[in-house]
Amino acid sequence: MTLAKSGDLVAIYADESCIGNGRDGDNPGGAGGLIEWLHPKSNEVTRCDYWISEASTTNNRMALRSVIEAFRALSRNGNSYRVLFTSDSKYIVEGMSSWVESWMARGWKRKGGAIENLELWKEAVETASSHECQWRWIRGHNGQPQNEYANFLATRAAAEQSNSGGLRQSEFASWMAKHQEGPLRLKETAPFPDLHSFQPSKRAWTI
Repeated sequence: MTLAKSGDLVAIYADESCIGNGRDGDNPGGAGGLIEWLHPKSNEVTRCDYWISEASTTNNRMALRSVIEAFRALSRNGNSYRVLFTSDSKYIVEGMSSWVESWMARGWKRKGGAIENLELWKEAVETASSHECQWRWIRGHNGQPQNEYANFLATRAAAEQSNSGGLRQSEFASWMAKHQEGPLRLKETAPFPDLHSFQPSKRAWTI
């Protein structure tokens, strides 16, 4: 799929799922996301989807995979973007905007002991490092359309154990039409973010 030009603002809404998280045995999981950018000529929002799955995982692992897969797709052609990454996972938002900086300063260690999912944290930092990123938390299951759609992609991937194999043309519009009236009680679709309000993390990561 055709992505925005290098330097453009991109919005990502990501979510994760793990069936039976924390229980004994294999717990299948999934992660998914909706990627948006504003077409400079038509001024219309273009969208694409991605999703991945694991046969035995945890919510936190899949939250990290939602970051890794998104930035891996964005970085595929060597482009660098301004990225507003929205998630209902405080594990991701606080981790990527705060925790990793102190962990890296200590040689990837933390005061309280070993870092859970260390290799995935390193991979998340590596894939995001060439982009300017703002990490934004949103309350989950609150009717925000893009977040609810990311949840749909993640839970479907977990249940079906499917993978998108990269970016796919988004089905957000048809999903919205189907669920406009229903138990999700969807709110208005969030507008594409204003570049003037974009506030990237003030940090240079050295991998």
